[in-house]
Amino acid sequence: MFKGISALLAWMGRHFKGVLLLILLLWLFLPKSSTQLHPANLQEIELFGPIVDARTIVESIEEARKNPAIKGVLLNVNSPGGAVPPSIEISYAIRRLQAQKPVVAYASGIMASGSYYSSIYAGDIIANPGAIVGSIGVIMESANLEALLAKLGVKPQVVKEGTYKEAGTPTRAWTPQERAELERLTHDTYTLFVSDVAKARGLELNASNRYADAHIFLASKAKEVGLIDAVGTLEDAKQTLIKRSHVSLPQWQKKDRFESFLERLGNKVLLQMQGLLYGLKASL
Repeated sequence: MFKGISALLAWMGRHFKGVLLLILLLWLFLPKSSTQLHPANLQEIELFGPIVDARTIVESIEEARKNPAIKGVLLNVNSPGGAVPPSIEISYAIRRLQAQKPVVAYASGIMASGSYYSSIYAGDIIANPGAIVGSIGVIMESANLEALLAKLGVKPQVVKEGTYKEAGTPTRAWTPQERAELERLTHDTYTLFVSDVAKARGLELNASNRYADAHIFLASKAKEVGLIDAVGTLEDAKQTLIKRSHVSLPQWQKKDRFESFLERLGNKVLLQMQGLLYGLKASL
């Protein structure tokens, strides 16, 4: 028996790094016990980086809405905005969630444009004192590559049906009719954005030049114009949610370690893409 133990210890000594790696892999991948002395009753959902797809975050919001154990949700936001449809998907998912249980949106860095749109239906919006809030506006842009293509000897060929089918093309300057069509689309999108903000936040639509018009505010000014409810820290936002949720023993839902690691890695990449151009589409 002792001889076997000695042999095992000797083997472990020779393969120390391999054993250490094996232990680390087991720690990361083996299922963690879901049984807690006190089950989670609060959940934090992160909206970080440019908004290009809403599926993952909307799924998290819906799961929280349908989970009777979760009594309140904190939406932690640090995003410059993004494409219009996914921003609206998140916004309306938060509205459904808020209709059933309290939601506090917290601007931990940037809550601008599409990410502000995503947050407007939260019961409370709280911003870090240094957070940037607002930028309620819409942009559509595309490069004119005609001169570059000519230098390269490239001449585009197009077959189309429909006057505006080539509107927004980067291969030549837009015609006045095409520009007017894109301006109409941008205006309609902006009108929808401002209308939803005014409705959600109880703001005067006719005074939108104060809080919209792509103004960018520091948290204190954002509160002054009505875009947020309070200026505070993450802890303040958590305490507000605890109060709204009426939980006597707050327990925050914890993520699987490996899942959390991958999410942090993904968020880091997304945050580095904040200056990314989205191509020809209306962006918030």
